[in-house]
Amino acid sequence: MKTKAAVLHEIGKPAPYAQSNPLVIEEVDLAPPGPGEVMVRVRAAGLCHSDLSVINGDRPRPTPMVLGHEAAGEIVELGAGVDDVRVGDHVVMVFVPSCGQCLPCQEGRPALCEPGAVANTAGHLLSGARRFSLNGRPVHHHVGVSAFSEYTVLSRRSVIPVDPTLPFDEAALFGCAVLTGVGAVVNTAQIKPGTSVAIVGLGGVGLNALLAAVLAGAERIVAIDLNADKLKFARQLGATDAFNAGQADCIEAVKAATGGGVHTAFEMAGSVEAMELAYRVTRRGGTTVSAGLAHPQHMWPLQHVNLVAEERTVKGSYIGSCVPSRDLPRFIRLYRQGKLPIDRLLQGRVTFDGLNAAFDELAQGKTARQVLVM
Repeated sequence: MKTKAAVLHEIGKPAPYAQSNPLVIEEVDLAPPGPGEVMVRVRAAGLCHSDLSVINGDRPRPTPMVLGHEAAGEIVELGAGVDDVRVGDHVVMVFVPSCGQCLPCQEGRPALCEPGAVANTAGHLLSGARRFSLNGRPVHHHVGVSAFSEYTVLSRRSVIPVDPTLPFDEAALFGCAVLTGVGAVVNTAQIKPGTSVAIVGLGGVGLNALLAAVLAGAERIVAIDLNADKLKFARQLGATDAFNAGQADCIEAVKAATGGGVHTAFEMAGSVEAMELAYRVTRRGGTTVSAGLAHPQHMWPLQHVNLVAEERTVKGSYIGSCVPSRDLPRFIRLYRQGKLPIDRLLQGRVTFDGLNAAFDELAQGKTARQVLVM
């Protein structure tokens, strides 16, 4: 079948993207789902910094590729052997398929699925197949999802059924921003009531982490970013303190305000500078958690003696250390109860025609979350 999709043919085109048009909107061919796969009509897809990182070259991926990984839609066709979901089910897509057989999956850590990581890096599905093509040539999948398309084919292990009364544009956010940001707080760091946290980088993931810190009962929540409007918004969402990362004395100001630093700092910007800041505002004996995805060649220098003498902990968090089939439904329930107001982060809806310009706004830090609606 034919489907309209946003295809990235060339990585690293210069901004503004509204002029260079790295995402080409065109009709591509989509093959039916194979065994263990489903076809989904995509109804909404969030614009995430991980998509931008492929566009600008920070996260190199094979091209041509249909981008998009944070999405919700409706199942329209089942591949052979799929009998636990039905046509018509509403689903949220997850950007790491869990094979269920490798050691990390067996240990309850599906975010670290080894075949899933291989498939995502190579740009194919968990089965090894590529279902998109253009003029007879294969088009790669983006982390097994490729949601910037009217229709897409995924592994059954890349979709989670959800309540059909949840609006698609809201449901889409749970596939990445919520899992990653909220999960980093409640799963990776296991924040306890009365503790202090700092969040460095107030994009969609960072703001979700802020909402989770409020939910977890953190007593002091320090928001840190370069954008004054985001700092103001963070206060409205529950941050007790806000500091501009660009001010020369930012680190010392945070330490002075928190009595020597916070118990846990979250790096959510995907840069070495943000990681250094997060580490330095973490108090002695504290934990620094990074969920940002920096360029693979970027290295962060760590003072060894400081790590030992101050009993520091540095942790990575991928997909919020979540078990999506467990965590995504419970995060949705918390949202429905008014305890996790992720809808406040939804700041714009775009169509295919405005997709490149929307990535300019994301790159400039003007929005928390925009959603492509179809």
